[in-house]
This record gives sequence, structure tokens and C-alpha cells, in this order.
Amino acid sequence: MFIEQPARLMRYLYPHALWRPTPAERVVYLTFDDGPIPEVTPFVLEVLRRYDVKATFFMVGENCVKHPDEFAAVRAEGHRLGNHTYNHWGSVKHSAFSYIRNIEKANEILHTDLFRPPHGLMFHSHYALVKRHGYRVVMWDVVTRDYSTQLNGQDVLLNVRRLARPGSIITFHDSLKSFDKILYALPRSIEFLQRGGYTFRML
Repeated sequence: MFIEQPARLMRYLYPHALWRPTPAERVVYLTFDDGPIPEVTPFVLEVLRRYDVKATFFMVGENCVKHPDEFAAVRAEGHRLGNHTYNHWGSVKHSAFSYIRNIEKANEILHTDLFRPPHGLMFHSHYALVKRHGYRVVMWDVVTRDYSTQLNGQDVLLNVRRLARPGSIITFHDSLKSFDKILYALPRSIEFLQRGGYTFRML
């Protein structure tokens, strides 16, 4: 539960980050991390198109360079872009200045003010520098754990069904490690939320 829906204490670590922006509205925000890749991103786009849903994609700059067609497809379909560093860097192994340079390198491609740190963690020095550079830090209210080898698609769907609530930012991944889970869980999660009267917004 602590992983899937971060505790209040964790939210205090990044007081200006977005976790659950509109708790008074029956709205959710679908987000996808780690793409784009040709094996998964087209499937995600097809599902979103089928249900007429717009989402926010936190992309790795290196993947955008490697897979320009998938990157262009996300933009062409009107989804919001977010920065997820150029090399999917966590903050633990890199100085704050190296970290921000990696983010800025990705932003030469992405041109966005949204940033989500890989693994959802930053040292406070890194967080302060990211904010000073004008980025809006986006975390989440529900992480589906579609990346976990311990879960299957039904488990991922159950996380959405149990934890989504008004204003939730819900995190999936368009990555190889998640693909077998989102094949099952993504369309069913959208259907569940739509039946529950939720609308979908981009960040």
C-alpha cells in the first residue's frame, strides 16, 4: 500500500510537487513513464485512442532519439509530454548539477515544463535545483506497479480499482517490463474509471 499510494509523509518531502491536483473533482490523470519504445507505445496509443482518452507521457530523452516515429506519434495524437531525464537517471548516483544537465539535455527534445524523477525520488538539493530551473515536479497518487515481476495484469487492475479516487495521478509505464500487465490492465482500468463517472485530463 505504501508503494502503490504514497504516504502523507512522503508527499511532504516535495511540498510543491503535484500528487493529487484536483481532489474535489471526479477527474483522473493517466501518466506513462519510460517510453517511447516501438514494442509498447503504439499499443498504449491505440488503447487511448479507442477510449478517447488523453494522457501525459514522461519520456526518456534517449528513447525519443532512438525511436523518433513513436515519439512523433505521441505528439501527433495530442498527448502531453513530460521529462523523465535523458538517460533515466536516479538522483542517488549523480550530483545535482549533473542531474539538471541531463534533464536539460532531454528538454532540448521534449520542450516541456513537466518533470518526473525516475524512481520517484530526489535528494532535496536536486529537487531545489529542478524547481529553480522552472520545472513543475509531478509525482503520483496511484502507482500501478505494472513494472513488478511479482504482479500480473489482474493485480495491476486491482490496484487501480482499489486506490483511484478524485484527482488521482495514476502511473503506468510504456516499457517492456510492463507490457504483459498493461495488455490486460490498461483497457480494463479505463473502462472501470469511465463506468465510475471519471473524466480524464492531461496535466
